[in-house]
Amino acid sequence: MAMTQVASEFARKVQIEAMQTVPPSSVTDPRQICLVSVKDPVGSNIFRGCLNIVLYYNKAGEEDSGWLVAGWIRESLGRALNDQPMLGGRLWRGEDGNGELEMVSNDSGARLVEAKITMTLREFLGLEEREKLEAELVTWKDIDEKNPQFSPLLYVQVTNFQCGGYSIGISSSLLLADLLIMENFLMRWASIQKNLLSINGALKMPTFYLPSLKNTSLSPNSTIIPTPSERSWETKIFKISGDTEIEGAKNELFKRAASLCIEKAERELGSEMSAGFSLFVKESSNVIRVQNCKKNELVKPHLNLSTQVNSLSLDDSGIKELAFYDGNEPVHVSCWIGSVADGLVVAVPSPNGNTSSDINVIVTIPEGKEF
Repeated sequence: MAMTQVASEFARKVQIEAMQTVPPSSVTDPRQICLVSVKDPVGSNIFRGCLNIVLYYNKAGEEDSGWLVAGWIRESLGRALNDQPMLGGRLWRGEDGNGELEMVSNDSGARLVEAKITMTLREFLGLEEREKLEAELVTWKDIDEKNPQFSPLLYVQVTNFQCGGYSIGISSSLLLADLLIMENFLMRWASIQKNLLSINGALKMPTFYLPSLKNTSLSPNSTIIPTPSERSWETKIFKISGDTEIEGAKNELFKRAASLCIEKAERELGSEMSAGFSLFVKESSNVIRVQNCKKNELVKPHLNLSTQVNSLSLDDSGIKELAFYDGNEPVHVSCWIGSVADGLVVAVPSPNGNTSSDINVIVTIPEGKEF
């Protein structure tokens, strides 16, 4: 059976049951603003690219279910967004829609989706095509190019399996990917959820519990048409630390770091970066610069022997132990970059770096393009 047919049949097994918006639980004041400096917004992946994470959980107890988890997420996510309100913000054009692109923490909120699937968790994890089908367990819709202020930057989808197990799918704009995997947002969020459960009693009914609230005559299936976010790219994360001693402007430092990490990713993954790629550079919490680069125009990096480059995959970013309920860690975790048109490099100064030259670099290259 062709993969497209398998995916189509599987998609019919997943049914969206509800969708709601989760804003920060407190008003963000003052608002945070981050300039997104880019010459070619449409061609640079800023409207399309997303980071996807899917965590799979068995039932924590007889009364546990994804419906209960989603109900508590409605409360815990709002509190977690207080710490990182940009995840509940929007991308917009300043100066009444005519200025430069900015991200602003305007408390518009993240989207929370609840779904069910006519399959057990064990059956799904055993599918040969699982990696291709996981796109149905996350929700992502590309940012609207004309009216980006209406598009969420963070989606969470809780999918209930027939056996009582569930998955939590998290999708965020690439502009904010570093907040999820480098700033410990997910750890903080899970900690808030566990604290809420300990205070209110484990598995107590949350205020937002869909089975007791849902109007069966209404269906949210037509309210959103997600953007396909299949796995067709491979990703590595690198941390460059030590005294790089790269002379010149900061932009040149990040380009040389990108060149170094692309070479290393190609060797480790056995795949080749596309001829053109997007480079996202987070210069600070207030400025992100995005540019389209040509691989053959990158300058070879010249780094000191004291420089260390350590690599890991998205799966190794500390989320394999992420528990939203004490003692119930994921039985499986998947991470991938989706909805991108070309290769991608994201460079972010390390939040815990000892020097200004400590850099985290995410490299995404086409899957299966042999090096």
